[in-house]
Amino acid sequence: MALRMWPASITTSPSPRSSVSSARHSVIVLPPRPRLSGAEPPVHEPPPPQLALALRQPEPSGLDGFVSHGNASVVAAVRHWADGSGEPYLYIHGAAASGKSRLLVCAAGEIRQRGLSVIYLPLDTPKLTPDVLDDLEQRDAILLDAVQAIAGNRAWEQALFNLYNRARDARRRLLAAARQPTGRLGLQLPDLSSRLAAGPSYNLKPLSDAGRAELLRIGAEQRGLRLGDAMISYILSRCPRDPGVLRELLDTIDRSALAEQRQPSIRSIGRLLEQLERSTSDPQTNTLSAAEEQFQPNAAD
Repeated sequence: MALRMWPASITTSPSPRSSVSSARHSVIVLPPRPRLSGAEPPVHEPPPPQLALALRQPEPSGLDGFVSHGNASVVAAVRHWADGSGEPYLYIHGAAASGKSRLLVCAAGEIRQRGLSVIYLPLDTPKLTPDVLDDLEQRDAILLDAVQAIAGNRAWEQALFNLYNRARDARRRLLAAARQPTGRLGLQLPDLSSRLAAGPSYNLKPLSDAGRAELLRIGAEQRGLRLGDAMISYILSRCPRDPGVLRELLDTIDRSALAEQRQPSIRSIGRLLEQLERSTSDPQTNTLSAAEEQFQPNAAD
């Protein structure tokens, strides 16, 4: 039996930008082990299980992978920042679960697609110390997430102030994001506050129900899933509004559909949502973990 092969297409090195017009699953079924000539199979040996492997097109890693519903002007500014035609410094603020981390990850992907060096750093990562900011200006672009996590810490604020100045002098691109506007961060260092307020500031709005429905439709297409309007409405009526949770749910639906070798139904989605509800009430049995993006951003942002 001939196996269907699929070329590897995901790399961590810069690559030319490609468009993904469609996504589909390629299922590989491994045949049973061949029987030796003249030998009978053991009477009680069960037939080997068939193993299904799914290989699908990756979702766009740049800004095309961000659902901009209601935030077109913000995404446009970030796109200009990434291609060098806009301001070299931007500040993005928005409430929890508005998609800031996702936007920064997509912007990092956009930079990498252009063959430039980039670093995405969530400042709320446990056990980080201020010296992690040393020499970041060696990259072409720097993306700092969750700036609110270091507000009020004098050592961190001084380190961020110094990085800003070094990045500016080296003509690097810097994008910072936090939950609050710069004036409400509670910074102790006035010079840092003025630096962070020096460039354009944009408010990223949480997705509306229409935006979340668009996220589910696009994400389902990329995974080769068929989600009708009734299924999408069913998910939105029961699932948390966090876009990161919705993306993680899509991944879970994808894995379940592959295991069952069938497209999802409202009944199968209902079972997965029950698991999500149980995991939300009991963190010890969390089967739908916080969304893990390419750079592992905080799903709450």
